[in-house]
Amino acid sequence: MSGMHLAYDLSFTHTEGRWNQPGSWTGTAFPDLRIFAEIASAAERAGVDMLFFGDGSGIPNTWRGSLDTAVELGIQWPRHDMAPVIAALAMSTSKIGFGLTYSSTFLHPFYVARLLNSLDHVTQGRIAFNVVASTRGADAANYGYASLTDHGERYERMEEFVDVCQALWDSVEPDAIVADPETGRFADPGGVHAIDHAGAHFTVRGPLSAVPSPQGHPVLVQAGNSPRGIAASARFADVVFGFGANLAGQQRHRSELDAALRANGRDAQGVGILWATQAIVGRTPAEAASRRDAALAFWTPEAVGVMLSHNAGYDFSRLPEAFRLGELHDEIVRANASPAGFVGGLVQSLGPDTQMSRSEFFERGFLAASGMDHTLVGDASQVADHLEANFAATGARGGYMLSSPSAAPSGFQDFSELLVPELRRRGALGPRYPGRTLRENLAV
Repeated sequence: MSGMHLAYDLSFTHTEGRWNQPGSWTGTAFPDLRIFAEIASAAERAGVDMLFFGDGSGIPNTWRGSLDTAVELGIQWPRHDMAPVIAALAMSTSKIGFGLTYSSTFLHPFYVARLLNSLDHVTQGRIAFNVVASTRGADAANYGYASLTDHGERYERMEEFVDVCQALWDSVEPDAIVADPETGRFADPGGVHAIDHAGAHFTVRGPLSAVPSPQGHPVLVQAGNSPRGIAASARFADVVFGFGANLAGQQRHRSELDAALRANGRDAQGVGILWATQAIVGRTPAEAASRRDAALAFWTPEAVGVMLSHNAGYDFSRLPEAFRLGELHDEIVRANASPAGFVGGLVQSLGPDTQMSRSEFFERGFLAASGMDHTLVGDASQVADHLEANFAATGARGGYMLSSPSAAPSGFQDFSELLVPELRRRGALGPRYPGRTLRENLAV
């Protein structure tokens, strides 16, 4: 994996007030395919490796036990299954890859393996599967769960889920289909195998009822940042999606992932981390700062509370006026919510014995909810300077998952027209689509 790789995170092109920014969804509205097609064509011209779509099936309802504020303000919703969008975008592009997210906590691996195999054929080998262990009660309720299962159990299910998918993708050998017109023989039965999986969470006979994937397997992406999540990444991920909030946290993640990869007998040099990085790129620093101020105007205290609570799966409206960080962390763990993320970062940087007031928590939370704790703001040269320095300081393996708090498509067009060409001019990026498939282009 040589050079810096880039992906655009299109999970939130219209939420958190983006729909109301100047230049956003002009003359149309989410989920109009034309906006995504415009972003995709510009990104492919620039040589961006992948368009990434995160997902969540529940409307945020953790804050005060209600979805009303999220609905009213458009926080993390609406969100659609983006598989049909990817299929359509594949018809107007030929090189750029597509990352799609499904939950191993709620879905069945046979269904997901079959769907992703089909999409890999539609895209001619350009699919990545972002496999997640869900942390949000709103999602769980939609799949019939009264509450989330234990954090560790969710990762055990994820690992078994991936094992089943991989076995299914291998269950029809690459040369099993012979299609011999002379004999009328379509396929060799010796190359098609049941997997007979019987595990703690799934029982699957197989084989997959599909033609083998153009890539062999879709590229596997995983974003776990907790010790258990890093252990899962080290077991199967081709590419890791990492939090880009601070350098010390990035270096810790890189170091712990490297150790876990080696413990699994894998080459740590071959597994890159794409750091989640929000950016606002202007033609001048002043233009970028103006766009930052417009994006920040959305973040009222209620909006911050909704976002923090949704991401953690824990209702922060219940916080007392003062508390110890370690106690809050332990309470989140007991609730089977997510102990990583914002609270985990506070514990790591300040220590579990730190006393914190409610007001200070939300002041700090403003930066996390808005993404300004990992947002780069400036002209193309300034943002490129930061990315190059950060890439070197975090091991020079992987790259960046860029998102925009500004308008879509204009925020992403600025990446494609200003930032990516600047990075390419400097020689910071990997080769422009050296292979036929996403796996080849990411060198994983």
